[in-house]
Amino acid sequence: MAAVDADSSEDAESGAPVPGKKKLAGKVLVLYIVLPVLLLIGAGAGIYMSGILGGHEEEEAVAEVKADPVFYDLPDFLVNLSGPPPQHYLKMRVALQVKDKESVAALELEMPRVLDGFQTFLRELRPEDLEGSQGMLYLKEELLRRLNLAMQEPVVSDVLFKEIIVQ
Repeated sequence: MAAVDADSSEDAESGAPVPGKKKLAGKVLVLYIVLPVLLLIGAGAGIYMSGILGGHEEEEAVAEVKADPVFYDLPDFLVNLSGPPPQHYLKMRVALQVKDKESVAALELEMPRVLDGFQTFLRELRPEDLEGSQGMLYLKEELLRRLNLAMQEPVVSDVLFKEIIVQ
């Protein structure tokens, strides 16, 4: 007969593995630690996703309540730019996005002040000020700022370029 070592994991007669502490410890680790952690992570992810998906319904309802945008076309601008010869010109067509239809009447009342602010600003520009996307962004921001300064209450949310030609 062969002697069986006390730490051996095989049965002497059948040669089949006997469950030992190492195999039991792995199952206990999975059963009592890993499985609950995975369940908690899954529950947290489910709560987070239901919050995200539930939030879309509210956003869609708000989007449906929003009114259609109102646009107001300004007259065409044709100004000579400052700088050394040769003389450069700026031709520009602009539309304004207004809060609502009622604001258009207020905008029309202040239109001489708005046009004056635009004309004086545009005549001070140099051709280099209008180069690239940075120049267009600067022009848009400055026109919006001057427009809101001319109005008693800001009613314009955006300045939209329809046409810009620098010659």
